[in-house]
Amino acid sequence: MTSSKNTRGFFVSIEGADGAGKTTQAYMLKERLESERYKVFLTREPGGTPIGEEIRNILLNPHFKEMSVPTEILLYSAARAQLVTELIRPYLEKGYVVITDRYLDSSIVYQGLAGGEKLEMIRDTNIWATGGVLPDMTFLLDIDAEHGLQRLERKGEGLIPFHKDRMEQKELEFHRKVQEGFLLLASQERKRFVILNAEKEPQKVHEQLWDRLQSLLLNKTNVSKI
Repeated sequence: MTSSKNTRGFFVSIEGADGAGKTTQAYMLKERLESERYKVFLTREPGGTPIGEEIRNILLNPHFKEMSVPTEILLYSAARAQLVTELIRPYLEKGYVVITDRYLDSSIVYQGLAGGEKLEMIRDTNIWATGGVLPDMTFLLDIDAEHGLQRLERKGEGLIPFHKDRMEQKELEFHRKVQEGFLLLASQERKRFVILNAEKEPQKVHEQLWDRLQSLLLNKTNVSKI
């Protein structure tokens, strides 16, 4: 699966197992890009739109333990289709740097490599759903599955209530398959993926991420600045 050739803008996805720090890195990258006067749009999956957020509530509801993998695939694809149509494609056409916290690779890994469904079917469904809009660059935050889950546990010890969602509550072996699945994808698409050690401090991870992205953006004439 290769990246789409966006006529304008630059599409970045941030992937990784649960607890890898994707959301933290997505926000740090948004702030860094804005400080460099780039036009930036940040979103997340599943969700990002009113329709997508409703689908997210269903997908991640811990009470729906009986949800089948095919149901997951179709719901994730539906949320993704709405996100691309409503937000991602329009912002790319305006020349924005678009950042998404998860994208199609998560479906391939969670429902395919870890969940057992056919990869080709997942890809074909999502290529159709998104109109072929794919990331120009994907940052994979690699963390040991057990360490990632331990990070989630520490969230639950804070002052702000935190409860694991349906996917986060899956057994350790599933999360190990997720980590291995992401590394397998990255090994197959070396031009698009950049693997970062998410065991490091967030600022160190960000600096490595920024070094790789900045060098590419400097040569992009189709990316807008303020």
